[in-house]
Amino acid sequence: MDKRKVYLDYSATTPVKEEVLQAMLPYFTESYGNPSSLYSIGQDSKQALETAREQVAALIGASPREVFFTSSGTEADNWAVIGAAESMAKKGGHVITTAVEHHALLHTAEYLEKRGFEVTYLGVGQDGLIRLEELESAIKAETTVISVMFANNEVGTIQPVEEIAEIAKKRGILFHTDAVQALGNVPIDVKKLGLDMMSVSAHKIYGPKGVGALYVRKGLALPSFMHGGGQEGNRRAGTENLTGIVGFGKAAEIAKAGLQGHIARVSELRDYFVKEVSARIPDIRINGSMERRLPGNANITFEYIEGEALLLLLDLDGIAVSTGSACSSASLTPSHVLSAMGVPVEMIHGSLRFTVGDFTTKEDLDYTVGSLVRSVEKLRSISSVSKEKGWQ
Repeated sequence: MDKRKVYLDYSATTPVKEEVLQAMLPYFTESYGNPSSLYSIGQDSKQALETAREQVAALIGASPREVFFTSSGTEADNWAVIGAAESMAKKGGHVITTAVEHHALLHTAEYLEKRGFEVTYLGVGQDGLIRLEELESAIKAETTVISVMFANNEVGTIQPVEEIAEIAKKRGILFHTDAVQALGNVPIDVKKLGLDMMSVSAHKIYGPKGVGALYVRKGLALPSFMHGGGQEGNRRAGTENLTGIVGFGKAAEIAKAGLQGHIARVSELRDYFVKEVSARIPDIRINGSMERRLPGNANITFEYIEGEALLLLLDLDGIAVSTGSACSSASLTPSHVLSAMGVPVEMIHGSLRFTVGDFTTKEDLDYTVGSLVRSVEKLRSISSVSKEKGWQ
């Protein structure tokens, strides 16, 4: 069998689409002016910047003036949670988040704890979802900020964001969600959902790396996080990454136009993949809710083997997958997401994340299933554990 290249890690990053690249190119060598400059080449850049802002805003149902460009989703998370917590410190110093957030949020919460804030980390069920009654029980008079991710980067579970926002609003608490994984994969309307702040990123929707955005509800006085010039409405200093922002805008425009088709296609491919793997490989489990899940995500535990070994065998066949978040997959530390879901440590180490996207084909998945069957059989045959022996 000829080796082919199969990319099944779209949750880690996506390739830049050709239309996005073409939209970006003129702003490297032709329309390269600083958007803050008053002469025409600078004002041309300013217009491109604002067009991109409109395109991103349209994808999430926001006003363009509520969208602020950042260097990444990570920066947007930091800005939202630290800025909101510190600006409301006189009211109280209690922040609520979850145990399954991306490290961009978890490390931000740890930073706040070192600054004297109290942080409550909500647990999740085996389905990866928080329980709304636990959230309500965790709220105190001192609670000022709730941050719960829209969709999980490892298992793809989609949290009840609208219900969380309603709870927060009733109690006068600011609500932020990290929607980096959800953007372009599920419909998002920040007004309908009742969000105060939301983080997004370009490179998850076939745009360039190094550019993100933070939605800040109109009227919310979130303090500046980067200090210097007056860019981004005096909210985020620094000369804008114009080429990246233009690419983000174009990617957002494409995502909005093709959203329903994208959801239907990748859902069908994901379901086909899960069905084939389940039929041909025994002793596996699908992690996380299948009902409330991103359309392209399949997180699968293969019992009695190490996920890292399986990943490397797949790589030898030209198949790219992940043991979890791309930001932590190089670590042998068990996934904090699967741990929070109650998955035993030995099973966590046998888990891989497969995510399909716009360039995935059924042939890619058939090839991957064939490689998985061979690789799992090989690893189990040399494993010191087995179904009969049990984990030792």
